[in-house]
Amino acid sequence: MALLEVENLKVEFPTRKGVLTAVDNVSFSVEQGEILGVVGESGAGKSMTGAAVIGLLEPPGRIGGGQIRLDGKRIDNLSPDEMRKVRGRHIGAIFQDPLTSLNPLFTVGEQLTETIRTHLPMPAAEARRRAIEWLAEVGIPAPDRRIDQYPHQFSGGMRQRVVIALALCAEPRLIIADEPTTALDVSVQAQIIALLKRVCRERNAAAILVTHDMGVIAETADRVAVMYAGRLAEIGPVARVLQKPSHPYTAGLMGSIPRIGPRPDRLVQIERSMPRLTDIPKGCAFNPRCPKAIAACHHLRPELRPVADGAAACLLYEGVTQ
Repeated sequence: MALLEVENLKVEFPTRKGVLTAVDNVSFSVEQGEILGVVGESGAGKSMTGAAVIGLLEPPGRIGGGQIRLDGKRIDNLSPDEMRKVRGRHIGAIFQDPLTSLNPLFTVGEQLTETIRTHLPMPAAEARRRAIEWLAEVGIPAPDRRIDQYPHQFSGGMRQRVVIALALCAEPRLIIADEPTTALDVSVQAQIIALLKRVCRERNAAAILVTHDMGVIAETADRVAVMYAGRLAEIGPVARVLQKPSHPYTAGLMGSIPRIGPRPDRLVQIERSMPRLTDIPKGCAFNPRCPKAIAACHHLRPELRPVADGAAACLLYEGVTQ
């Protein structure tokens, strides 16, 4: 049994003009110790999927269908109070901007010890000792001194390390990392990626890494899920998906990445832009931009089918030719 199982997940936003579907029948699983990357353009539904898993959908957003199971137990139907017990203790979260995750009025030590004692009841002195250990674990120098400092006294990279310590200090089995390196420079980004990989490996934790950066996925993830317009376009092992993509959209993303060489290939340009939630095309959502679209793509919606060692949602793999 997988640690996390997401089955036919649908995320909806009720409006005066009707219900908008931001995530549309998405299914995937994450094994213990595995890092699953989730990529796609802005508006693809990546962050919304992560928010649904951890129970942080902003109202009026809601789960409109499907199931989310952690260790075989449903968590999508839990009450807010019950979900708060799962969040932090069993599922940790790392967000893009560490300043939104840290309270500027409290020291990092106060925030860490509060989190630890909320989920792992213990004396304050023991919680502080563990907080110092976690700061050292994520690479904060002189943790016994810096534990009493405030977030503004840390650099951007160090603040993100503190956020990672906050996400991990209750020892969750699943981590949702939403664009954790976007605001960091390249050298610090590499350090954070290495830290996330090491923590997952040593503690056998699973992670969902949400990003738009294929380079980060290549360095970090075991498998990758490619999303488009709220739907899953392709999923499979990172090496295969990046080198031999099955879906035309994935191929377009890979072709748009600059390569270094004596005669670099011309970059592929995916025409037009991601559709709005109010105007998702019928059939395959990617059909207006797809260079391989056939007539059937305009009215038949492709299902996710096994392809190679993964799966892709494309009529080309359903035997449709026109």
